[in-house]
Amino acid sequence: MADVAVAAGVSVKTVSNVLAEHPGVREETRARVLTAVDALGYRLNPAASRLRSGRTGVIAFALPHLYQPYFGDVAERVIAEGERHGYTVVIEPTDALLARERAVLSGGRAQQVDGAILSPAALGVIDLQGLHVEGPVVLLGARLDDPPADQVVMDDRGASRTAVAHLLAAGRTRIAAVGTTQDGGSADEREAGYRDALTAAGVPVDPALLLDAPDWDRRSSGAAAAVRLLDSGAPFDAVFCFNDAMAFGVLRVLASRGLRVPEDVAVVGFDNTEQSRFSTPPLTSVDPGQEQIARTAVDLLVRRIEGRTGAPEVVVADHHLVVRESSGGPRTPVV
Repeated sequence: MADVAVAAGVSVKTVSNVLAEHPGVREETRARVLTAVDALGYRLNPAASRLRSGRTGVIAFALPHLYQPYFGDVAERVIAEGERHGYTVVIEPTDALLARERAVLSGGRAQQVDGAILSPAALGVIDLQGLHVEGPVVLLGARLDDPPADQVVMDDRGASRTAVAHLLAAGRTRIAAVGTTQDGGSADEREAGYRDALTAAGVPVDPALLLDAPDWDRRSSGAAAAVRLLDSGAPFDAVFCFNDAMAFGVLRVLASRGLRVPEDVAVVGFDNTEQSRFSTPPLTSVDPGQEQIARTAVDLLVRRIEGRTGAPEVVVADHHLVVRESSGGPRTPVV
């Protein structure tokens, strides 16, 4: 950089400002510096820049499981948003283990990454309320009353209400809910939205139609719930699944029992994963704002890395329902 400064007849600081694209440098001076850069073959050394700044240029995205369709989709979006900010994103599956999630929040990897986005599964709402967090962190998941760090959350209750209202508007009144767990987090909020919609329509909540599924991350959980529902003999004409993974399991069981979707049973999922377009039939699903979640989470994290201070910020993502054939929507081409 000193050689460039001599060749251009400016200070090293001016060269630095030009390369960083800072405003306030005269166009004539900028042109001289860039000409000198080209003539000398100068290239920035990112490693040296990070060494001076004390940063690694890396952020971590810690998530429970990669095999869950939702997290695979979000991970792709977080990687793209990180690149937009000039950061490399490392994906760190925690396997929903408490110790691994706590390690992300403890700042133990501060010399390896500049910050982390965490989607907790083992750490519940009570564990996270007011917890002390080391370093820049952004949390995904259930909304907290007293978040220890910035949060980007889904409107779980409102989105579920929208999904169930859609089924009610289509004339379905015996709507099963698959995914209740009483975990104090997203499952409870989605069940609350389900109940809200039924109550608003004057439809009683039948406990026989509430199917628990402790392991949200498996299609097998949805399949097992569908088997229990069918074997119980309780009449139903629709199923609202608390995520797409379980909805795929439900669709498989319904087909194996000779039930037509949506003619006999309408099915709606939650997450609008890429796979929902290619299930049989294509799955109606709530889009909880994946792109907004990824973009906002990375934006908030980068601001903290760059020195932003202040109380934790909570952003609630927008949602909308994507109607496909599984709930009576129009037939859609594959491509």
